[in-house]
Amino acid sequence: MIEEHCTIPEKVKQKLEKQQYRIAGSHSAVKTCTWLKHSLKGEGVCYKSKFYGIDSHRCLQCTPATIWCNLKCIFCWRSASWYNKKMMDCKVDDPEHIVDEMIYYQRKLIAGYNKHSKVPESMYEEAFNPKHAAISLSGEPTFYPRIGELIEEFHSRGMTTFLVTNGTTPEVLEKLDPLPTQLYVTMIAPTQELFDKTARPSDKNAWNKIMDTVDLLPSLNTRKVMRLTLVPGYNMDEPLLYKDLFLKSEAHYLEPKGFMSVGDARQRLSYEIMPRFEKIKSFSDQIIEDSELRIIDYKEDSAVTLIAKEDYSNRKFL
Repeated sequence: MIEEHCTIPEKVKQKLEKQQYRIAGSHSAVKTCTWLKHSLKGEGVCYKSKFYGIDSHRCLQCTPATIWCNLKCIFCWRSASWYNKKMMDCKVDDPEHIVDEMIYYQRKLIAGYNKHSKVPESMYEEAFNPKHAAISLSGEPTFYPRIGELIEEFHSRGMTTFLVTNGTTPEVLEKLDPLPTQLYVTMIAPTQELFDKTARPSDKNAWNKIMDTVDLLPSLNTRKVMRLTLVPGYNMDEPLLYKDLFLKSEAHYLEPKGFMSVGDARQRLSYEIMPRFEKIKSFSDQIIEDSELRIIDYKEDSAVTLIAKEDYSNRKFL
């Protein structure tokens, strides 16, 4: 019988809090992103706002599995040194408690912005009541064994959910009920060789699991995005293979995006190799060459394009 709670070691917790994370409950976390602050002050919005209609100032960036992951991706801006591989050997918090804590700490993190001269009172009040949960902050969210209940809890509060997964848990995605508003699957590489080089998996079967997820995606009735975080010299190669995987998945959108040399990624990858928008646009052009795919949107300062077969009418339905 499992009695011990899933907890974050005190030294790790202290480091996270210095980085402006706030630990929600025993194992979850929130952190406001730069774009939330920019949005409040009228200084721009996240590319997800431009692509999908998310209100950046009402976005709750969070995770229920802060230090649990089975990959150590070379481009990850989070530390890989403290990652645990499993979350099944300890007790977890209830979804209602997690969401209560997340919203509480989000409000604490934005406290004071109502006094800022550039922040309208109406926008601050909206930010005080998050509308979108981006379940992606750190770790692999699907390792939280009650992820479906967590999504349901967010939905019960009138919030949309954006679940980001590395694709190594197809058995979880297959049983997920309800599904998130939007499901992001990070396609780390187009081949197993490049995947092993870029993702540095602790799970030897990770690549096969991701291929199972690609096969599963057509059956999942929600909006789906395949995300590429591209690093020259690692996974920014074989554009036609990325295209084949995307078409096989029947996802609605493909997001080729340049990695950002921020956080702990700076210790592994230099700023100089970070691909600018022009390189991402060129790689995107190679992906769509001789196909029905097209670039339907882009955001230069985020070095990202959005590829799809068509510009669906409900793309910004949020």
